[in-house]
Amino acid sequence: MRLEDFNRGPAEVVERELTACCAVPEWARAVAAGRPYPDLASVLDVADRALRALGWDEVARALAAHPRIGERAAGAGREAAWSRREQAGVDGADDSTRAALAEANRAYERRFGHLFLVFANGRGDVELLAAARARLGNDPATERAVVHEELRQIALLRLRRLLDTADGSDRRS
Repeated sequence: MRLEDFNRGPAEVVERELTACCAVPEWARAVAAGRPYPDLASVLDVADRALRALGWDEVARALAAHPRIGERAAGAGREAAWSRREQAGVDGADDSTRAALAEANRAYERRFGHLFLVFANGRGDVELLAAARARLGNDPATERAVVHEELRQIALLRLRRLLDTADGSDRRS
C-alpha cells in the first residue's frame, strides 16, 4: 500500500490493513485517525507511541492473532503470510529442535498463561528456542513488559512492510 493510498483510503479499509500489523482495533483507529501523514517516519512515530500506550488487555488480545513459534500460520491473508515469513528461520529445524520448541511453548504457556511471542524475523530455530527457554526465568511482570516490546517490534516491522512497497510484500526482508 502506498502512503498516498493509506492517507486517502476509507477509514475501514485502512484500519483493516493496520490490524494485520497489530490485531488491536483501538490501535488501528488511533493510527488511522492521524492521517494524512507526510511520510513513513511520521506514521511510524504515531504508531509507535500508540503501541507503547497499549494496556496488557490489548496486548493479550493481539497475542491471539499470532501462531506459536514453530507453527505455520494458516490462511492466505497478509497477516498469515507475514507470520510465515517472520518465522522462516524455523523452516529448516530438525525434528529434535521442533519437539523442543513445542515443549518450550507448552512450558511457557503453563507458566505465563499466554502465548510465547518473540520478534522472530531473521532469527533461526536454535536462537528462538534459546529465547523461549531464557524467558521462562522471568517473573510475570517482567515477561509482560518483554511481550509488549516484542509485539511493538513486530507491529512496526509489519507497518513498514505495509507501507514500504506498493503491494506491502517488502521484498527486502
